[in-house]
Amino acid sequence: MRHLVLALLGALLLPFAASAQMRIDVSGVGATQYPIAIARFATDGRVPQDVSEVVRGDLQRSGAFRIIEQAAAMSDTAQIDFVDMRRRGADAVLTGSVARLADGRYDIRYRLSDAVRQTTLGGESLVVAEADLRYGAHRIADWVYEKLTGEKGIFSTRIAFVSKQGSRYKLSIADWDGENVVTPLNSPEPIISPSWSRDGSRLAYVSFESKKPVVYVHTLATGQRKAVANFKGSNSAPAWSPDGRTLAVALTIDGLSQIYLIPSDGSAPPKRLTTSTSIDTEPVFTPDGSALYFTSDRGGSPQIYRMPVSGGDASRVTFSATYNVSPRISPDGRSLAYVSRRDGKFLVVVRDLASGAERVLSEGGREESPSFAPNGRWIMYATQAGGRDSLVAASVDGRVRQRLTSNAGDIREPTWGPFSN
Repeated sequence: MRHLVLALLGALLLPFAASAQMRIDVSGVGATQYPIAIARFATDGRVPQDVSEVVRGDLQRSGAFRIIEQAAAMSDTAQIDFVDMRRRGADAVLTGSVARLADGRYDIRYRLSDAVRQTTLGGESLVVAEADLRYGAHRIADWVYEKLTGEKGIFSTRIAFVSKQGSRYKLSIADWDGENVVTPLNSPEPIISPSWSRDGSRLAYVSFESKKPVVYVHTLATGQRKAVANFKGSNSAPAWSPDGRTLAVALTIDGLSQIYLIPSDGSAPPKRLTTSTSIDTEPVFTPDGSALYFTSDRGGSPQIYRMPVSGGDASRVTFSATYNVSPRISPDGRSLAYVSRRDGKFLVVVRDLASGAERVLSEGGREESPSFAPNGRWIMYATQAGGRDSLVAASVDGRVRQRLTSNAGDIREPTWGPFSN
């Protein structure tokens, strides 16, 4: 059994304060669901977080699993009655234990078994601080998900978003399911366009605190922030290069909004990339960093274009509607998500770049800011319903949806963080 020690996650998020609570509503299920029994993890009665319940919630909300109820606690070393598990429909069984160590941390041990072959599929142990028990549970759900589906789980990833309550704007970070909300920036002025660096250590965003849009880079571990694009006119729409050294931004320094490249530490003047006589904005790098997608109205209406990061001609990508904006490329570079206006509704569309096939993913009609999960299986976007702004995470096949709402007011501008290490 491999032994892991998790770093104190809270140390990466200083000096934030706990913030509003989120509510999650789930609808739909996957095309196929893997039946799994998740036992309550055995404890010594001194564990403040029900770890197995968090694992169960993660796997169930993914839509890929059907949870077989197992009321009795079973440790990772317990003998499993596979005949009974099969009779109840389980193909796999997760058992575990959580024990408090002398130094105040917690030792989580878990084991996954194949109920069909009556063999173990493996297990691990984690040692975590009390504040990281929930994060540890997400890591277990990731492990189980990958073991049974062959794909990486996203349960320990985090999302960033902007909320507005009264006259205050907050840039917040939360678990993928909206829990553990922390707020690195609280401002009386608008905050827009948050963007994660590839390693998850920094956020770029636009703040209006100096009464104009300025691009900042915020280092999460230290709380230090720096204005990296504060030029004449508007500074907006930051997007990270894969190596984290460069930001693509939209600037009006020379007149109309154009795409520029700047060092992510703001150490050198901007390099102009587009030279159109129209409005170019919303750049995003391809996963290999060789090209950019962006929005431009150079063809008479807002559409999405692609051009080499070294400069040159831009080629139009979208044609199926008169308004297509906010491009986001999938982690494997094969799909493009964007907002398309169709029949008067602003909907999230996913386009297969090889075939050109499109899937309309949303249904509300007032959607914004799509963002891919790091495994490419989910897309989060902002929507408005009942006069409230909320977030929706939808599986790319459209079968499963999670709606995140907050008791702290409207939430929007979501961006999905990278895999955790």
